[in-house]
Amino acid sequence: MLFHRQRQLLALLDSLGGDVASLDFQKLLFLHCREQAEPAYEFVPYRFGCFSFTSYADKRKLIASDILAENPKHWTLTEKGRLSARTDGALSLAAGRTVRKYRGFQGDRLVAETYRLAPYYASRSEMAERLSAADPALKAAIQTAGPKPGKPGICTIGYEGRSLEAYLNLLLRDGVTLLCDVRRNPLSRKYGFSKGALSHACEGVGIRYEHLQELGIDSDARKDLQTQADYDALFADYERRNLPKQTLALKTICEWVEAGNRVALTCYEHLPCQCHRHCVAEALENEFGHRPKHL
Repeated sequence: MLFHRQRQLLALLDSLGGDVASLDFQKLLFLHCREQAEPAYEFVPYRFGCFSFTSYADKRKLIASDILAENPKHWTLTEKGRLSARTDGALSLAAGRTVRKYRGFQGDRLVAETYRLAPYYASRSEMAERLSAADPALKAAIQTAGPKPGKPGICTIGYEGRSLEAYLNLLLRDGVTLLCDVRRNPLSRKYGFSKGALSHACEGVGIRYEHLQELGIDSDARKDLQTQADYDALFADYERRNLPKQTLALKTICEWVEAGNRVALTCYEHLPCQCHRHCVAEALENEFGHRPKHL
């Protein structure tokens, strides 16, 4: 069973002939998603411009299902993949429109076109300087559109209900320079949010990742939380028994801010009132003299 986004990806690849270099396909997938009212994939500014971590996670799954061939430098349909790509005529028609619109664009020309259309996504690119050298307007657009470091301080963010790309873009647009993971066990069944994957993704968009597990809460303590009153009781106990022992960790965060960083405290829950990160943020509030922002 394929997800709708995966079927769109396959339809685009099939419309392109079934074999495309990785850099070109990522840019064409981005341009294809720009044509959609509800884009199949989200993107972040990465080493070579717009990049979707989720599309690469799907690539690995599709290779395992023998729908794509194992090829690190290309996206290549197998025979099974070609059949899978042609099961939805509407998706094939939409993919065909994108292919016709950008026919003749490949390599540097294709990358430069994506930079012109969406300069924000070029802001972390290792190719931007070279591709914009002869185009002052493009260079200025990239410099203007790129995320800027925010005011030193504290904010918080949860990843519940967010894709990895949406999460990273929130951090970038708020000017976050350092992500502080306050989970006791930084593992997640949600793609991209286990420690290794998250730290790698942060590095790719220019955000430093740190993990302070001593600020976390044991998973056993979080069982059977049913009401806000249950959460409040847990956090009151955390503030009374755990936080007073974490002066070194809190001092470390203070030092990061004093060094000029905008630090985001992160855990799972979307609502800060249901996550202990708000306790950590409030413990730091007096140090900075303002209430932390919750993204």
